[in-house]
Amino acid sequence: MSFLDKLIVSTLPVVPKSIVGQFSKRYIAGVSLQDAVTVIKELNQKKMMTTLDLLGEDIHLESEADAMKSKCIEMFREIREKRLDSNISVKLSQLGLRIDPEVCYQNVKAIVNEARALNNFVRIDMEDSTATDDTIAIYKRLREEGYDNVGIVIQAYLKRSDADVRALIRLKANFRICKGIYIESPDIAFTDRDDIRRNFVLLVRSILENGCYVGIATHDEYLIEKSYELIQRNKLSLQQYEFQMLLGVRENLRNSITANGHRLRVYVPFGEHWYAYSIRRLKENPQIAGYIMKALFSRNGN
Repeated sequence: MSFLDKLIVSTLPVVPKSIVGQFSKRYIAGVSLQDAVTVIKELNQKKMMTTLDLLGEDIHLESEADAMKSKCIEMFREIREKRLDSNISVKLSQLGLRIDPEVCYQNVKAIVNEARALNNFVRIDMEDSTATDDTIAIYKRLREEGYDNVGIVIQAYLKRSDADVRALIRLKANFRICKGIYIESPDIAFTDRDDIRRNFVLLVRSILENGCYVGIATHDEYLIEKSYELIQRNKLSLQQYEFQMLLGVRENLRNSITANGHRLRVYVPFGEHWYAYSIRRLKENPQIAGYIMKALFSRNGN
């Protein structure tokens, strides 16, 4: 990232929400569940699967965690009623992990139980390294209790991930592999792009060669090509893997993946906490952030 990019990114928190909102529409389905349903229908018509993602994390009140649980259950019922090709993802910190792991477990269990009753699936997202052990422990506990309609996310930039994947393979876990976005210490995370890529490929190969399902979550063409090679080498059927991308990111590449005959799932975020998510996405894409700054100066000059 250039000095100018860093400068632009550092100013984002003082940019009016209205301007950020205009440029973040491509990344966010909207505020309401019905906004998200509209986007999902459009993606389903393009033969793309989706994952519904209710924004918001780091909840510190049990009442708020309980409300999040109820909203997730509502999401599954809406998916069923509207016959959408979609599952949902949850962050454990939005279900009470920072309050009490047991509170969190009971909340996520209720969601997974509802999903099972409706023949659907829950992806437990991975957060920063302070939550990794608890997230894996809760996932394992769900599997031990007989829930197989639940998956986990592993971040390729963490040095521990190879060992985590090897342990979870024994459970025949359903994986999502991504690079990882949280800022972590070099003591526990790879910081070099090539090292992260190398580990990403290692993890995907290990999962595929051991017969586990994997969502290959990346917008990196190099990693997509390497994944194609692994899929071909292992002679995999379409039911053994999928590619995953974020809403509004590299749509031409997304279309190319589906045109090549691969299944693809789009993460569809929505909710009242759109601003924090948007700022994070814009920090990852300083070029878009630059457009926001130009719009701000243009508006002030009128």
